[in-house]
Amino acid sequence: MDLVKFLRAQWDRAAAVAALVCGILALVLGYIGISATPWTSEQLPYIVSGGIAGVFLLGVAATLYVSADLRDEWRKMDDLDRHLVALLEQHDSATHNAASNGSTSPGRQDRRRSRAAAERAFGAEAE
Repeated sequence: MDLVKFLRAQWDRAAAVAALVCGILALVLGYIGISATPWTSEQLPYIVSGGIAGVFLLGVAATLYVSADLRDEWRKMDDLDRHLVALLEQHDSATHNAASNGSTSPGRQDRRRSRAAAERAFGAEAE
């Protein structure tokens, strides 16, 4: 896959990796700055710039990565929902065709109950 296409498709994961690298780099540079001097007054700017910024960027990276995973899960659930709705429609059309042909089919009351159960479970999209 082309790198540009990959980055466009997975922008949130790419941003999470970039934030992770920048956060680690900020923490390492802050540590190097702090360890270079014994004076607390000279260490404070490194703590503020390196430590706090590094921890913030690590938090951003974690948030972006979790967001990407949740988006993938929602995509999978939407796909499953579409398949379930299609199966319900096939079942309804099969029972309707069987009833119109005079074959034995589940009663009207049973179909209403199964339709109502599907609507409760999956919302109005089941119609």
